[in-house]
Amino acid sequence: MYYKNELKALKKSGRLRSREIVNNSILDFASNDYLGLSHNKELHNSTCQKLDKLPLHSSKASLLVNGYHQIHKDFETALCKANGFEDGVVLGSGFSANIAMIEALVRKGDILFMDEKYHASGVLATNIRHVEVEFFKHNDMDELKSLFAKFPHAKRKIIAVEGIYSMDGDLVDKEVFEIAEKEDALLIVDEAHSSGVVGDKLMGVFDLYNIDIKPNHIKMGTLGKAYGSFGAYILASEHVIEYLINRAKPIIYATSLSLYDTLLGHKSLEYILDNCEDLKEQIKLRQQIVKDILDVKVDGLIIPILIDDNKKVIEIKDSLLKEGFAIGGIRQPTVERAILRVIARLGQTDDELQELCRKIAKFR
Repeated sequence: MYYKNELKALKKSGRLRSREIVNNSILDFASNDYLGLSHNKELHNSTCQKLDKLPLHSSKASLLVNGYHQIHKDFETALCKANGFEDGVVLGSGFSANIAMIEALVRKGDILFMDEKYHASGVLATNIRHVEVEFFKHNDMDELKSLFAKFPHAKRKIIAVEGIYSMDGDLVDKEVFEIAEKEDALLIVDEAHSSGVVGDKLMGVFDLYNIDIKPNHIKMGTLGKAYGSFGAYILASEHVIEYLINRAKPIIYATSLSLYDTLLGHKSLEYILDNCEDLKEQIKLRQQIVKDILDVKVDGLIIPILIDDNKKVIEIKDSLLKEGFAIGGIRQPTVERAILRVIARLGQTDDELQELCRKIAKFR
C-alpha cells in the first residue's frame, strides 16, 4: 500500500475522487457537451456511413508517418475557413494540444505570460525545464502590462489565455488582443469552452470580438465539448503550424486523430454553422433562465456557484443526483474554493434547467 497515507489524507479533507459510470437515465447538467451533439444520431449515422465507404477505419500511424489522411486535411481546411486562419493541425486532445504548443513554442530566452487560471494542461507544460513562465492575476490586464515592462529583453513574448475559463465561466478580457499586438507577442487562446458557444457564427471569442486574425494569433479548440466528438485542433499562421509539426512532440510521436472522431468533428462544424441562429437563441434562453432564477449572469453555458466547503459541495451534488440531476462538485486543487459547476447544456430542455435552478436556489 504505497500511497495509503496520501489517500487517507485526501479522504479526510473531502478531496478524494472516484470514477462513476455514467447513468444515462439522469439529466445531464455536468458534462461539457454544450450543444447536446453527443446525442445527435443523425451526425453519428452520417459519420459511420462515410467511414464505412473508406478502405480503412483507423488512422494507423502518426501524422508524419503515413497517418495523415485526406479526412484530416479536409477538416483542417474547413476549420481554417470557418475561423479565418491560414493553417491548422488536428491532434489527440486539448490536453495534448496545450503541451504541444507550450513545450514547442516557448524556447530558451522566451517568456510565457500565462493567466493564473489557465487549464492544468498548460500549467503542467510550464514545468518543462526550458520554459520560463510568469503568471498574472486572472484577467488582470494591468498586471499583464506591468509584467511586459519587467521583461523588455525577452527573445520572444508569448501570452496564454482561455476564451471562456472552464471553472469561472467568464470571458477573456478583449484588451489582451490589443496588448499582444502592441507588444508583438504571440497570443495563444484556448477556446475549449468558447468555441461552439459564443460568437456570431459560434466559433468562439475571435468571432465574438470580431478580431482580425493576425500572424501572432494562435487558437486551440477541442472536439470533445461543443462538437460532441473527441480530439483537438490548433489554428495559426502557416509558419507557426509548420514549426509545430516539426517540433511539437504530441504531434510528431502520437498516432494521429482517429478517422471517426475527425469525421464527426467535421460534421459537427457544418451543423453548428448551418444552425447557428437557432443554437444562439437556445443559448440565450438558457442564460436568461439562470439569470432569472439564480441571479447569475453567465457569458457561455458554465454556471459556477460558490459553496466554499468541500464536504458540503459533494453533499449537494449527491442530493441532486438522487433527484435525477447530474452536476459537477469541484474541489481543490482544481479550484481555490469549492463550487457547484452546472452546465446549462442544450441537450436538456429549458424546463429541466428551470427545475434544477429552483432546487439549487433552495440550497443557496
